[in-house]
Amino acid sequence: MTAPAPPSETLRASLATLLDGLPPKQAAQAVDRLIANYRGATPTDTPILRDRADVAAYAAYRMPATFEAVHAALEALAEAVPDWTPADHTDVGGGTGAATWAVSATWPGDRAVTVLDWSDPALALGREIALANPALKDARWQRARIGKDLTLPATTDLVTVSYVLNELTPADRTALVDTAAASARSVVIVEAGTPAGYARVIEARDRLIAAGFRVAAPCPHSAACPIAPGEDWCHFSARVSRSSLHRQVKGGSLPYEDEKFSYVAATRLPVTPAPARVIRRPQIRKGQVLLDLCEPDEQLTRRTITKRHGDLYKAARDTAWGDSWPPADS
Repeated sequence: MTAPAPPSETLRASLATLLDGLPPKQAAQAVDRLIANYRGATPTDTPILRDRADVAAYAAYRMPATFEAVHAALEALAEAVPDWTPADHTDVGGGTGAATWAVSATWPGDRAVTVLDWSDPALALGREIALANPALKDARWQRARIGKDLTLPATTDLVTVSYVLNELTPADRTALVDTAAASARSVVIVEAGTPAGYARVIEARDRLIAAGFRVAAPCPHSAACPIAPGEDWCHFSARVSRSSLHRQVKGGSLPYEDEKFSYVAATRLPVTPAPARVIRRPQIRKGQVLLDLCEPDEQLTRRTITKRHGDLYKAARDTAWGDSWPPADS
């Protein structure tokens, strides 16, 4: 029997058919406007995704990047809580459901899934795409205003909030994080890997810790972030294969691009965070590897791993930005 394709490949195959019949120029114009909103500020009473053309362009252009970023954050959570699998998942502001695909790629199997969003066209298209993923066959796609009036189940195992906080007013951001904290055993929040995105993640991180959560990732501790505000920001990178729409809009020749994102994964469960986290792309030089690390003692350090470190040096050469350090098997 042929093994089923990974969720990432199934998602890409489903997205490839979305733009059939949509003029390339119209798709590109929709993406340009969506990127402007994604990078700017949007009132909470104005859904970004207005119609089928918007949603198709958004899904084809943004879903692969959102999937890869959220999947990376979820994998870090799974590493920190290895004996746990969420029995149910609520994706807040989930749009076309990229985070639900990422959850199914991290923890295979069936679970109760609910996607909440205020855009009917996004929910409709998300439901359509999800038909290709058996883990999402019974998912609920529900229209809801995301903000202070949002209600969630009294208890839910996992709540994801990806690329949503940027669309909300400060008051609605606070209300959303507090609502998620009151409902969930674990919360994963992903934002753009910009200084502003990082600031929103840190604000949410602080509220989750105040609500009794422990940080599972990326931080190796639940104390204050050691990065001085305004001087730097914590973010990571996920490799994304470029679709034809990506190449058309950006005019790039490379078959991939790197999605920069910031995130926090927090939980009420017993957790073993990373011993340290690689917070920049490792610098590989002749006979040595330079690793920039966030340490459990709330310090940022640079470690130089050389050939004389033996197996640790080999591990450092294979270590990627965002990985825990040292590797568990080192």
